[in-house]
Amino acid sequence: MTRAIARRRLLLGAAAAGVLAGCAGPSDGVGADGRVTVELWHGQNDTARKAVEALVAEFNRTHPRIRVDSSGGGVLADAMLQKVTAALAAGSYPDIAYVFGSDLASVARSPRVVDLTSALHNGSPAWNSFWAPVRDAVTVNGKVRAAPAVLDSLAVVYNKKLFRQAGVPFPEPGWSWDEFTDTARRLTDSGRGVFGTGWPGTGDEDTVWRLWPMIWDLGGDVVAADGKGIGFARQGTRALETLARLTRDKSVYVDPKPGGEQMYQVFLGGRMAMVATGPWQLPDIIAAKVDYDVVPLPTYNGRPVTISGPDTWTVFDNGEARSRAAVEFVRWMSRPAQDARWGISAGSLPLSSGTARRPEWRAHSAATRGLDVFTDALDSARVRPVHAAYPQISQALGEAIVSVLLGKDSPAHAIRRCADRADAALLIPR
Repeated sequence: MTRAIARRRLLLGAAAAGVLAGCAGPSDGVGADGRVTVELWHGQNDTARKAVEALVAEFNRTHPRIRVDSSGGGVLADAMLQKVTAALAAGSYPDIAYVFGSDLASVARSPRVVDLTSALHNGSPAWNSFWAPVRDAVTVNGKVRAAPAVLDSLAVVYNKKLFRQAGVPFPEPGWSWDEFTDTARRLTDSGRGVFGTGWPGTGDEDTVWRLWPMIWDLGGDVVAADGKGIGFARQGTRALETLARLTRDKSVYVDPKPGGEQMYQVFLGGRMAMVATGPWQLPDIIAAKVDYDVVPLPTYNGRPVTISGPDTWTVFDNGEARSRAAVEFVRWMSRPAQDARWGISAGSLPLSSGTARRPEWRAHSAATRGLDVFTDALDSARVRPVHAAYPQISQALGEAIVSVLLGKDSPAHAIRRCADRADAALLIPR
């Protein structure tokens, strides 16, 4: 599936300002026969596109008063923020768009975004049946500003063959980051072109989001409690010291290209022992016939913690009839029967406990080695804050991470430079 975190590229700064500009009057979308047409920009391709379009076709068959048109948009998910921003500024926008969770705060500044608090808090499935990361990811300033679309978590996938060849024991739950770095060093074989692990090295969100579990594990946070600065100055330094050790040991493959695809190709080709990734990567790993298994992320303090990056179906106001129909569709998509089909096809995790109990999901999980590790990790998963300054914080931290991975800066100095830029962004009134 190509919806992977590897494609998450945040568009920073001025994009959010354009979101506020759109104010043209929308069409009500009601035809002469009383049927309401809803425009969906789903942003998917390949397997995920086929899956969402099959679900749209089923919805249209079973809801004769609504027609969801999924042919529009002409843009993939990683460019959706730019597309939606321009559409809002022009006053001609879809009813529903697939928006990355990390972009929701910027998009939700538009008055055209529909408040879904009542629809989801009082709808089916029950609000509390969604995993906590799902609820957190769609809530902005106490209001539900989108419906959940997909869910993932981060864990370590490892190549069992390379471990056996190196005589290194397989990792187990509860392992430490010191054990991770030592294991990566022992599994690195420069003569054979084998790396212990990998990390995206372009400074984008794919680079950044992998560091947050390490920071949270150490007691830090993205934004300090007073909201005036970052909450990870000390913890970020220690987390970067772990990356600096991997760099000194020459045990980390730093992917120089956006998207992380080159890093994954190294792993699929049997030349990387461990990679932190999500469930979306399992179909490719299985297709490549890698003898693999999955283990939770390492920890500094013995407490399990990971990150989840839920994405959303964001609904826009094109008049009462279209908004009501769009809300009906996104609620239908989140119900266990549809969510199970979507998750299985799209390489996602179940949005709710109800989906996790579905027989088809249980069968899929049992047949997919390691998938249960990603699902179980949701109990300890956190999400990035839905904060309008997050893109600037991410950009500053991404540059700090890359400077350490490339051996150009010390962890302490890199975090100081990050703090200077991120703190300034947090002081901007929003």
